[in-house]
Amino acid sequence: MTDLKDAIAAAGQHWSIEVTPPGATKIDSFAEILAPDTTVNVTFLPGTDPMDTVDVAVRLRDDGMNPVPHIAARSVQSRDQLGSIVKEMASRANVDEVLVIGGGVDNPVGDFASSMEILETGVLQENGISRIGVSGHPEGSPDINDDQLAEALEWKNDFARREGLELYIETQFCFEADPVIAWENRIRARGNDLPIRIGIPGPATIKTLLRFAQISGIGPSMRMITKQARNVTRLLTVQSPHTLITGLAEAMANDPESRLSHFHYYPFGGFARTEKWATAVAAGDFDLLPKGGFSVKEN
Repeated sequence: MTDLKDAIAAAGQHWSIEVTPPGATKIDSFAEILAPDTTVNVTFLPGTDPMDTVDVAVRLRDDGMNPVPHIAARSVQSRDQLGSIVKEMASRANVDEVLVIGGGVDNPVGDFASSMEILETGVLQENGISRIGVSGHPEGSPDINDDQLAEALEWKNDFARREGLELYIETQFCFEADPVIAWENRIRARGNDLPIRIGIPGPATIKTLLRFAQISGIGPSMRMITKQARNVTRLLTVQSPHTLITGLAEAMANDPESRLSHFHYYPFGGFARTEKWATAVAAGDFDLLPKGGFSVKEN
């Protein structure tokens, strides 16, 4: 097996991070925080103006980053609006990569109910979008049953082959490696060939992580953070994803057929803090711990 520290650092390469339009207003310059060409996802929040997402993507491109705006199907009113949004992304922010999701609303505001319906329009291809992320659910989804998730993933694999596009899966965040590894094995056995960018909760207090986990409906691995949250004195303790990443890195190193690829960080504990931590992991600037996991070195 590859040396564990090397495996962790290798798995930590080419990470991406997420920002919301409101969160972006608190960042004066992305270039002062991130290395050039860092991939940054820009969320499209329910009930907001999609041009807010486009504007942040423009800022990121101007700061030398690779912006990946979200397109939330259930928040898009029509094909015409979709065309206008994607045209703005491509022309103003030079975007050639997007993440297409169903979106966190129960009832669609317009013509689209799923990411597949967005993909089928051809609007992305018409605007030079050649790389597309789609959502993955290692611990299931509160909105879609497992059979429907499996059918949708089969469709997306077929779509990628048919259209000659570079599709990848980007997952919800989890707290434990085992459910992610088991899910990857399961969907690979059913024919998944799309690479997987794994959602990682950046360092944050247990209280903050619990809040986001409850909002997102995270599954079995939420038990770990819930158990820790029962200890009131630990609620403000900062929890890092070092054991999660260690388990994922071991799986990635030991199984050459694994489709687990890069890490996508959700900066629940702060954008700059998450960047610093992710950069240290990728640089191997950490120490392995005797009982498992690792500790990032303080600079």
